Amino acid sequence: MIDSEKIKLTSPFVLAPIAGFTDSVFRKICVKHGCALTFTELISCNGIVRNNSKTVAMLKFTGDERPLGIQIFGNDPVVMAEAASFVETLNPDLIDINMGCPARKVCGSESGAFLLRDPGLINKITSAVVKRVKIPVSAKIRTGWDDDNKNYRDVVKALEDGGISLISVHGRTRVQQYSGTADWDIIKEINSIASVPVIGNGDIRSHEQGIDMLRSSGCPAVMIGRGAIGNPWIFSGHTPSIREIKDQIREHLFMMIEEYGEFGIKLMRKHIVKYIHGIRNASSLRSRILQSMDLDEILETVELLEESL
Repeated sequence: MIDSEKIKLTSPFVLAPIAGFTDSVFRKICVKHGCALTFTELISCNGIVRNNSKTVAMLKFTGDERPLGIQIFGNDPVVMAEAASFVETLNPDLIDINMGCPARKVCGSESGAFLLRDPGLINKITSAVVKRVKIPVSAKIRTGWDDDNKNYRDVVKALEDGGISLISVHGRTRVQQYSGTADWDIIKEINSIASVPVIGNGDIRSHEQGIDMLRSSGCPAVMIGRGAIGNPWIFSGHTPSIREIKDQIREHLFMMIEEYGEFGIKLMRKHIVKYIHGIRNASSLRSRILQSMDLDEILETVELLEESL
């Protein structure tokens, strides 16, 4: 558990930012289930400084999602600092710099995990952002660009010299994307050499596995991404009944409609498929859910889930 002067968490379980999934609605749900820290989806610093309407909308959050970090990405220290200054006016608990996103579009703009190739630039970006704001600044990284360039020691030093307060580490290289397995031995090493708290991330599919990773790595917290989609109970360790799963789907669905209008139904379908994974007869109902835009039909289909896991 992290308990420092700058950052205090009441639990060692943190929600990772995932584009298309960890929006304001899902962050609220995860906090309700015991998540100790949430992050926005990665947000373009260029979009922020240009006041792009879609970008600004992604900055929205409520008190029910706290503590919360707003995650930004870019490659220009001056622009990143300007974006961070604006973000600070929204009063998040911290600002997170994305240095680990492997997406082609993000890396193609020389942002995200592309920054791992240049620890010097990482230091400049971190220093610029830290000097511009008063709230804590964190960074999310990977172990390196590829197997031949696992320069995480240099990256950690660059971040620390830049004044970073917290580091999250996904135990894969950029080239790995999400294939193979996360290297928790490297995460353990980073935790042992870092002078700031380190959050380990990668391949945590259950609460018990999260506990195991906390013990084996020595990290004060772990970050859960894909394992939380459709399973917010992962933060508490509770095993839900089918009835509880159905109730959570309904709550989530109505929250999405309140947030996005009718379009929320479409956005919710990918969440429902994750919620019902592993439930008997779910596969026969999946296509009906994915193809429907009718609220009543979706609710009726969910009710057909059998009381057996």
